[in-house]
Amino acid sequence: MKAEKVKKAVSSNFKRISSALIGFPLVALIFIIGDKYIISIGLAIIAILSMHEYLHAIQKKCKPIKWISYLSCMLISLLSIVPKQIYGNIILAAIPTILTLLFLQVIVTGMRTDFNDLVYTFMGIIYIVFFIGSMAMIRNLENGRILIWYVLFSGWATDVFAYIIGRRLGKHKFSKVSPKKSIEGCIAGTIGAVIVVLIYTYFINMYTNVDYSYIYIAIIGLALSIISQIGDFAASTIKRYVDIKDYSNLIPGHGGMLDRIDSIMFIAPFAYILLNLL
Repeated sequence: MKAEKVKKAVSSNFKRISSALIGFPLVALIFIIGDKYIISIGLAIIAILSMHEYLHAIQKKCKPIKWISYLSCMLISLLSIVPKQIYGNIILAAIPTILTLLFLQVIVTGMRTDFNDLVYTFMGIIYIVFFIGSMAMIRNLENGRILIWYVLFSGWATDVFAYIIGRRLGKHKFSKVSPKKSIEGCIAGTIGAVIVVLIYTYFINMYTNVDYSYIYIAIIGLALSIISQIGDFAASTIKRYVDIKDYSNLIPGHGGMLDRIDSIMFIAPFAYILLNLL
């Protein structure tokens, strides 16, 4: 029995590592080589996959309005076309427009689609479309090729350091929302993320034409790491509410698309605001 458990653990870790080794170079290639059109379309596809997982999960609690949800994901691809100066106007126009369409669905169906369905659908659109869309907005900024990595490194480093230290030294549970996470792991994740973004800043300051403040970057890294962990707990909250372990089995060893990007997408809108100040 013990040997079987060890075998399963080794197999699970192998899947996690192999998926990460395949996934990281692919993401790196897209963000380094891809232009704004490729990245926006790629993020729109990721949003559609994530939306599919979210809608499938909440079907236990409501009847989500799928056509509006999927159509909203296409907004991300538009960010490669419009000038970045009007991103704010697009968001201001999109939110009330989407909400109006949702209420129209309630009216047209004679309330067969109810308020509960509307709320769950609207939350999913804000959570997935606007958060993932912020990644495209960051990439389209001046020096976006450089800035986007602050999002990725903050999220990934937090996950990696929290996982490694939490498994070895974690003794104090952080929250019932995610019982496996420890206070020690959360602290280690934040410290690790700050160190990684500072190392990244050192190299880009040395080899590119930017000169970012290490103090400000440390503050950004600290803030984004904390927010990424809130994003991780947010995803766990939804999964606990609908009683699922993973959103899907799309990525071996990691679960679904949402399981993999939950912390990164959650920090993206905050990163857009903070990185704009650079």
